[in-house]
Amino acid sequence: MKSTAKLVQGCYQSIVDNGRHHGVVLDLPDAKGGDDLGATALELAVMALSGCISTIWAVVARNSNVSYHKIVVDIDAQKPDDEPTISTVTGTVRIESNEPEEKLSRTLDKVMRTCPVGQLYEKAGIKVDVTMTKIEVPELVAAAGH
Repeated sequence: MKSTAKLVQGCYQSIVDNGRHHGVVLDLPDAKGGDDLGATALELAVMALSGCISTIWAVVARNSNVSYHKIVVDIDAQKPDDEPTISTVTGTVRIESNEPEEKLSRTLDKVMRTCPVGQLYEKAGIKVDVTMTKIEVPELVAAAGH
């Protein structure tokens, strides 16, 4: 994996890419002197965690024959004012599915053991506590094969 960051002259914006033609703009918020045209690098790290959980969920669910209609991952990373970085992370995975809750819980456990971004957080000593909320899917939606 590779990444290149190019600082835009005269401001705090960086254009970051992964060497595969995918890029994002990073910036600082107005309160820190930036133009607020993108997430901060630390916010991108939190976004990467929620995106990793949802992506790995899709992979694990497909490989484990777990059906679901929709998944939404909400992550809340706490950064104390006197600390340079995140100290703890809590989250909720909201899953629309008619699968038994125990099967969904096992799937989430496997996702959390497999998500490489989550593993980075754990290795950095940042506790990640993610819980699950199951939402029943109306029969009409389930019958449509979603």
